[in-house]
Parts: sequence; C-alpha cells; structure tokens
Amino acid sequence: LCLWWMLPRIFLQPALLPALSVAALLLLLGATLQESFHMAFRDELTGLPGRRAFNETLRRAAGTYSIAMVDVDHFKKFNDTHGHDTGDDVLKLVASRLARVGDGGRAFRYGGEEFAVVFLDRPAQACVEAVETLRQSIQDSRMQLRDRRTRSRDDTAGQQQRGRGGAGAVVQVTVSIGLADSRVDPRPAGVVKAADQALYAAKEEGRNRVCAHGGQRVLAVRAG
Repeated sequence: LCLWWMLPRIFLQPALLPALSVAALLLLLGATLQESFHMAFRDELTGLPGRRAFNETLRRAAGTYSIAMVDVDHFKKFNDTHGHDTGDDVLKLVASRLARVGDGGRAFRYGGEEFAVVFLDRPAQACVEAVETLRQSIQDSRMQLRDRRTRSRDDTAGQQQRGRGGAGAVVQVTVSIGLADSRVDPRPAGVVKAADQALYAAKEEGRNRVCAHGGQRVLAVRAG
C-alpha cells in the first residue's frame, strides 16, 4: 500500500525516490530475514520446529518443565524394506500426530527418526495423559504403502500421486516415548539425557510404550 501510494508522487516530488528505495530495501530485507528464520528453525520435511528451535525453547525455560523424547519403532526396517521415500512418509505421519499434542505441549523434530515434545510449567506426572494420547493416536494410524510397480517415473506425476493412497500394503507405525522433567537436573541437557534413558527403557521393554525416568514418580505408564 505504501509503494502504491508513493509511485504516482515520485514524478511530482523527486525527493520521494530515496524514501521509496529505502522502503523497497526494507521490505526485501524483512522477507530475507523471515525466510532465513524458517530455514534455521523449521524442519523442511515435517514442518515441525527443528533442533535449533528446541534448544532455544529450553534455553528460555524456567521453573518445572517436562520433555518427552519420541522415537519411531523399527524405523530402519521401514527404510531398508520399503525405501527412503516410505521412511519420509512415516516421519511425516508421526509429525502430523505430534503437532496435535495437548496440554500445552510443543513438538519438535529432534533429528533422524527422533522427535521431542516440551511441556512448559508442567511436571512429568501432569503430562502422562497427553503423551499416552500421542502414542495411542500414532498406533491407531494406518499407512498404505505405494506400490512401486505402479509408481510413475516422472517426478512431477509422482508428486501429484502422493497422498492418494495406493494398492500397496497397509502398515502400522508405533513409537516409544521417554518422559522426564527438570527436577532430575537443573540443566536442559540433563533433562534430555534423562528422557533419553527413559526412552531406551521403553525400547528394551518391548517398544510402543511410555516410560518415565527411573527417579521420578508418575501417575501411570502405559503400553500398547
């Protein structure tokens, strides 16, 4: 609107030209900064905030907060059996469910097949229901694999076919979740480590379950 208002007046008031140039440069700079922010803080594949945004959130966290570390079960098997495209689809599916987390949680792509959910101002026992709901929603999801024999060799056509289902097998995706809060360690890195230890315990106990850090009491820990 500013540019639209100024353009007709440039010929009548030449002094407006420098101001118009500065305005255009500021708009370009703002767009560039916004794009840089999205590239630095948002994961391109899943659309979730990325590792950098996760670290920044923890840096600003105060009081009691909880972290849930989420790992896709048997992810390497998906990649090895069905290919990396299917692995990407699995990550997108999990991310879409994590994005709906309740109780004030915020989901992040931590790296690889691992995600994190941060609950600010909430101890671990107050987050169990929301975390269990996440695990259950992912377990209840079904993903139909695309049949490689009918997949188009043309990239554009292949992209248009995505999301339309297919004639491939239907597979179930599950996750294991480890939960810990800031009472175990005042350092964010220590809380992440405690949640990771709980995640390893969930894996060892059979996967597709929620486990809390061993030194913390929670209301319930459930498994599918």
